[in-house]
Amino acid sequence: MSGAYRHVAPFPTRWSDNDVYGHLNNTIYYAAMDTTINVWLIRSAGFDLETADAIALCVSSGCEFVASASFPDALEIGLRAGRVGTTSVTWELGVLRAGEVIAAGTFVHVFVDRATRRPVPIPAGIRAAIERELSA
Repeated sequence: MSGAYRHVAPFPTRWSDNDVYGHLNNTIYYAAMDTTINVWLIRSAGFDLETADAIALCVSSGCEFVASASFPDALEIGLRAGRVGTTSVTWELGVLRAGEVIAAGTFVHVFVDRATRRPVPIPAGIRAAIERELSA
């Protein structure tokens, strides 16, 4: 199902990612998805973490687990844009093993003014990158 995602990034698991039950801890899935979104924002959309006037705050996240993974699985994180509103975007993600979704996640980011933390429109450069690279 990796073809359903417009951007796919490698996610190599680490020994320390396994929990006492012998599989990746759920926090690892969230960290991998959050990292994938932010790396995409920086590299593809030109987002500058330190100087951008508008920043993205996560207001909601979720993950549905289909199958477990464990070290040394070589996984990938698929990313696409779901709903793109005026001030927010719903990121849709898939944790993939050999192209198959083993977990499906969502993150909702609201763009806010760095100083006031009040919602602002999605910056034009980010919106353009989403439309160019992540929208269906």
